[in-house]
Amino acid sequence: MSFRATVLTLYPEMFPGALDVSLAGRARAAGIWSLETVQIRDFAQDKHRSVDDTPAGGGAGMVMRADVLARAIGHALPEGDPRPRLLMSPRGVPLTQALVRQLAAGPGAVILCGRFEGVDQRVIETRALQEVSIGDYVLSGGEPAAIVLLDAVVRLLPGVMGNEFSGAEESFESGLLEHPQYTRPQDFEGHAIPEVLTSGNHRRIAEWRHEQAERLTRERRPDLWLAYEKARGGR
Repeated sequence: MSFRATVLTLYPEMFPGALDVSLAGRARAAGIWSLETVQIRDFAQDKHRSVDDTPAGGGAGMVMRADVLARAIGHALPEGDPRPRLLMSPRGVPLTQALVRQLAAGPGAVILCGRFEGVDQRVIETRALQEVSIGDYVLSGGEPAAIVLLDAVVRLLPGVMGNEFSGAEESFESGLLEHPQYTRPQDFEGHAIPEVLTSGNHRRIAEWRHEQAERLTRERRPDLWLAYEKARGGR
């Protein structure tokens, strides 16, 4: 069974976008995963096809209406559909590699892309939407975040990456950032490939890569380093 993604959006023309090229595009063409978009505005019932209204209690901007979104979600996710319901939101849980792997192991996802000032809290609660964030910043809408999430998930689906081990040493897979990578030419503007990588000694190469991954993580992501140290028992 292929991975099924359904994206609820006011801008379906933004999809598949980057998801139609490279690994994700080839995988979709091969039927490994599918992508459907749902135009939220199709579920508005007034003559202006309104999807938003002023925030209760006052304030700037507009809020996406619960009734319109509920109808769109009901269309995209009929009763018995086991796929998780996600809302791309800057206040959501972080999109981690662990969450990506969890989603990749499932049947797919229904992803709601917010706009304006956000989404009526009642539809989040009554439709059991899981809020997911791709970072501590605000976008103009959830569509770019949905593309990021799907790209991360699709590459882990069986048959997408040519080498089943190609992702094993990537950043975050072991709790560390990835070690530096090198390739030909041997000398680039006076900078040589580290000698250990051309030594043929696989044990030394593995040790060097692990040391470099630890160094980079310690220097650049102290939050990850603390979690890594805790997982190792504080060693």
